[in-house]
Amino acid sequence: MHKFILRQSRWPVLSLLALALSACAVGPDFVRPDTPAAAAFARAETTASVAASSAELAEFWRSFGDAQLSTLVDEALANNHDLKIALARYDQANALLRASRFDRFPTVTASADARDSRASADQAPGLTRSQRDAESYSAGINASWELDLFGRVRRGNESSRADAAASAADLQAVQVSVVGEVARTYVELRGLQQRLRVAQENADNQRETLRLVDARLHAGRGTEFDSARVRAQLEVTQSRVPALQAEVAVAMHRLAVLSGRTPDALIAALEPVRALPALPAPLDPGTPGDLLRRRPDVAAAEQRLHAATARIGVAAADLFPRFTLAGLLGTQAITGGNLFQRDSETRVVALGVDWSFLDLGRVNARIAAADAAAEGELARYRQTVLLALEETENALVRYGHARSEDAHLDRAAADSTEAARLARVRFDAGAADLLDVLDAERTQLQAQDAFADARTRSIVGAIAVYKALAGGWSGQLPQREPVAVR
Repeated sequence: MHKFILRQSRWPVLSLLALALSACAVGPDFVRPDTPAAAAFARAETTASVAASSAELAEFWRSFGDAQLSTLVDEALANNHDLKIALARYDQANALLRASRFDRFPTVTASADARDSRASADQAPGLTRSQRDAESYSAGINASWELDLFGRVRRGNESSRADAAASAADLQAVQVSVVGEVARTYVELRGLQQRLRVAQENADNQRETLRLVDARLHAGRGTEFDSARVRAQLEVTQSRVPALQAEVAVAMHRLAVLSGRTPDALIAALEPVRALPALPAPLDPGTPGDLLRRRPDVAAAEQRLHAATARIGVAAADLFPRFTLAGLLGTQAITGGNLFQRDSETRVVALGVDWSFLDLGRVNARIAAADAAAEGELARYRQTVLLALEETENALVRYGHARSEDAHLDRAAADSTEAARLARVRFDAGAADLLDVLDAERTQLQAQDAFADARTRSIVGAIAVYKALAGGWSGQLPQREPVAVR
């Protein structure tokens, strides 16, 4: 008879569990918003373009064929502090997700209590002191479980999953940004070194011209006016050197900090002048739809919209009653020796109901706030999509025009070098005056400097295209540093 009663008492609990498992979650289900985009990028080159695979995009910097660049990127991926901040946020979001998953299961705790008390003579008149002494002991296991009939817990878990996914996408976006900045800064450093070399070589040529003019002056075949003009042009050329040297130093400092080091750490390694990395072939960016599926910032915005949508359901669940099943299994005794004896056991089973129907004003306000937050995240998502498309279109058009400019200036630099050489030969032979030489040397400096700058911008433009296509996410995470606990 006793067992039959226990079995009968389980039916309400089992019915509630079945209802909880089959119940629907309140609030809107997330639907990925439409992102209309063109079939192709307006500025993409249609010929001589190379389609990059996912693996090539992930490590695009290796296609430049520069071992030092690859080393710098690898060091930045392991040691960059912005990446470590993003990694910590990613770990934090995952920890919160793991914690939220436990809300779906009963919360079980254990407790124990031992008391030795004495009532005062006024509280227990007529009793002796020993009779006013009392001891009590108890121990128990407590369990509570929210029956998720209306999906509050499930929507909370859904929101936590989306937040964790957004943190993962943020980590990818930071890595793309760091890789792109390292590659861009390195190329700019090599370009500045090339421009500095051009200025120094032209200054050397102009010193030689000044020496020849001074020699002609001392021989009585020149004028002080000619010497002054040559010295003025030499000073102008030399004035370029300090500014370029400063920019070279700034780029070195930036690369060191990006690699997680002090600004002076890489000066010795980067001071030797190297050629600019090879200019890659024109890149096929694919379709705008492909781009949006790759971009981590778009993925992060989508997941934050998902989380905000789920939080509407969390707020809406307060319109309905919240059922909590609680239980206690324990033992109580007035002496420690009897604590776990027969007939000392205690148990409690309770079903609690919490309903905010008398506080609908606050509940509706929270729902309205969650709905407004979701609207804001939807606008943020759409803006992120537009900015991603804009960034890619801009990178493509800048890269295409930079390559064209680069080709023209390459020929101009070669022609101006030859013209300056011929002008000196004609001047030495007396077939040309000094003004022709100075003009040819000035043109040579401008053309060579412009070509070095254009070649740098062409390679930086290629890096910008790779970055716009989310190149740089290789899945390699920075190292986690142990946190000292005091």
